[in-house]
This record gives sequence, C-alpha cells and structure tokens, in this order.
Amino acid sequence: MENKLPDIYCPFPQRTNPHVPHVRRHLDTWIRDTGLVHRDSARARFEQADFGAFVGMVYPTADSERLELVADWFVWLFLVDDQLDDGHLGRSPERVRDVVALMLSVVEGTRTGVLANEELPAAVVALIDLWQRTTPTAAVHWRRRFAWHLRKYLTTTTTWEAGNRAAGVVPSEELYIEKRRHTGAILVCMDLIEIVADIEAPQSIHNDPRFITALESSCNHVCWANDVYSYEKEQVLGEIHNLVHLVRHHRGFGKQEALEHVCAELAGETERFLTAEAELLAAYPQLAPMLEPYLDGMRSWMRGNLDWSRQTPRYNPADVSQYDRPEQYLEATVLGVTPQD
Repeated sequence: MENKLPDIYCPFPQRTNPHVPHVRRHLDTWIRDTGLVHRDSARARFEQADFGAFVGMVYPTADSERLELVADWFVWLFLVDDQLDDGHLGRSPERVRDVVALMLSVVEGTRTGVLANEELPAAVVALIDLWQRTTPTAAVHWRRRFAWHLRKYLTTTTTWEAGNRAAGVVPSEELYIEKRRHTGAILVCMDLIEIVADIEAPQSIHNDPRFITALESSCNHVCWANDVYSYEKEQVLGEIHNLVHLVRHHRGFGKQEALEHVCAELAGETERFLTAEAELLAAYPQLAPMLEPYLDGMRSWMRGNLDWSRQTPRYNPADVSQYDRPEQYLEATVLGVTPQD
C-alpha cells in the first residue's frame, strides 16, 4: 500500500510575489553570467525546480530589485547544496576543502574580487557578486551575523555531514535538529528578511529568548517539512541526514508512522512559534513596525516552503530513480571539482 503524506499544520495564508515572472527572467541571465548552470541536463533540472516561484512564495512582499537579490542567493545555496549532498563530494570532505576556503575568504572579507587571468570555480565568482550586492549598506551586526551563518552552513555541511557519510555515522535526533538549521542554510535565508523588508533588528532583539524561540521554531518547520517532502528522493540517494529517516532508525517506526510523527512535531513547532510571536509583540509594542514584518517573513517562509514543496518536481519526481545518477545533472564547474579529480 502506498504511503500518504500527512497534512502539515501551517495556518498562514498562501501568497506569492507579483514580480515572479521578472525574477525568472533575471535568474536565467544570472546563472549564465556566473557560469553556475550551462549543461542542458542541469539547465532542464534548474528550470523544472522553478526557483523563481519559490522565492516569490517565501518573500511575497519584496520589491523587484530585492527579489532578484534573494533569488540569486537561493540559486547559489541550492546549487552548492546539490553538489555537497547529491554528488560524490558529499562523502569526500577533503576534496572540497580548497573551494570552501575560497568561499570563506569572500565571507571573511579577505577576497573582494577576481584577479586578472584568474580562474575561479563558478560558486566563488557568484558569491563575490552576491557579497558585493548584499553587505555594503547593511548594519555591522547584521553583516557579522550573516557571515557567521554562512560559515556555519559551509563548514557544517562539508565537515559534519560529509564526515558522517564517510564514517557511516547516524546522528541522534537531537544533534541532527540542532545542526539541521545550519546545513539547510535556513538561518541565512531568515537573515535576508531584514534586507527584503528594509528593517534593522537591534542585537537586543536577536538575543531575546522569545525571538530566539520564534526563529528556531520557524526554521525547524521549514527544515523538517523539507525532510518530509524530500524523504523519497533522499532514500534513493542513501542520505541519512533526514529527520524521517532518523526517526525510523532510532525509534524503529515504519515509514508511515515516522512521517506522522514528524508532522505532529511540525504542528508543535507551529504552536511554539505562535506563542513566542504573541509574547514578543506584547513585550515590545514600540518595536511593532520592525517586529511585525520580521515575524511575517518567518510566517511566509513556513507557508511558502510548504506550497513550493507540494508542487515542485524536485521533491516529487514521477520517477525518483532519476536521482540514482546525480552526475547527469550536477555541474562540475560549480565547485571546480569533478568526480575524477
């Protein structure tokens, strides 16, 4: 009997950004200019995923220029993540050490451009462009937090996840949940809410336990829902870093029972978010002009991620066996490392 995905509780309205058609055209140009996608098979998979629609669902209020910027970040994160998750490199952390060091040099400010006659991996060229467009006018504490979240994404993905795969280590649910907010780069995406909404949250708000709870809950919702929808694909790839898989492994649940368990936990995260949101707004009425769009951005992420996940073939392919051969759709030029290197 075929397993049915349980409903995921998310009581927020479905929305989309009116600039989606424009951002689709922009992305087509940007991936060509940066060299991130050029093979026919990779381009077909990229177009099928429809990242323009995704970014419009999770940032429904962004203006055209800011939507372009966050869409480019999306594409960069997804394409780098595919290389590190789906391909051979996801089990060989030592083989991506040099390119990760290059990316970290951009984030840390020691590299600010491409030298004459220098050939860099496409992901590094694209990151230089993104960094120059994102950070110059941002507050110092925002830049510091954003850079830290990017570093955590790159290092956790290329050391902790890849190390687990190489050693056959199955992490605990608790440790996985903590690391998942970094490996999913969702904290990077939540930081971009401040750019999109043109707001600046003081560090005191980021340190407030109620804000931390709202942020963690919304991040967990996005990451765990992704695990539910990508479970079939990741089983084909032999991926252990998936909450449904870990629940089955550690608790001895069947597939349907594990799916239902994770979806019940997702409902709990939604309730935790709603409670923290109400407490935060009650505690800081004078900061409502900043807090309301920030919290609305978290809501949009939870809802938009669900809506896109339900419709994209990226997680719902008619034949998941297409993922048996990721080298057919991955671009070696993204990280500058090929399976034969």
